[in-house]
Amino acid sequence: MNRLFAISDIHGCYRTFYDLVIRKINLKKSDRLILLGDYIDRGDQSKEVVDFIIDLKEKGFDLTMLKGNHEAMLLNSIQDPRMFALWMINKGSTTLESFGISEASQIGKKYLDFFGSLEYYKEIGNILFVHAGFNDFIGDPFSDFESMIWECNNLYLNPLLKGKIIIHGHRPKLVDYVKMLINDKSDVIPIDTGCVYEKEPGYGFLSALDIGKMELISVPRQ
Repeated sequence: MNRLFAISDIHGCYRTFYDLVIRKINLKKSDRLILLGDYIDRGDQSKEVVDFIIDLKEKGFDLTMLKGNHEAMLLNSIQDPRMFALWMINKGSTTLESFGISEASQIGKKYLDFFGSLEYYKEIGNILFVHAGFNDFIGDPFSDFESMIWECNNLYLNPLLKGKIIIHGHRPKLVDYVKMLINDKSDVIPIDTGCVYEKEPGYGFLSALDIGKMELISVPRQ
């Protein structure tokens, strides 16, 4: 049986990401992996994370990559220099250092193509994968891309979201809290367990959600 996993908010933690994907879940080409965004910033190996994702894709692994707010800030800073300051406030400098450049426009075409190709959400069966969440207060929640990368909710009442399970990242949660939501069969499950915040009590884990088993698999930051 093919397995389906979701991972979010890697934030430049390449060694941890590699350990989770290769050693812990032992990803196979028959599996499917949904990445929920925020591959870059904060950690010190953003380039290595992106290179690893691109390499897996080129080798024939079944990956779907979604856009996070940090990828959006990178792209926005290229299109509008006034947005550069916002990206820097959110630790965009760590990504520039990782790529050995001083501004986002210097990133090579391969990487710009990667960031530009990211999707905002993915629907598989009754499960919606998204970086942050959906705008619950408009007729079509799938039309508000900004909310998908910035806004999280614990509950959704929109008729178009009824009966859906929403898997997201963006806001770090304790591993035990996420497991509680899974056990309680919550319709909204956050899977960002704060890998890059290892100095904060209870955080510092990168997690993969095995969708078939509804089991959280976590490794500490390397």
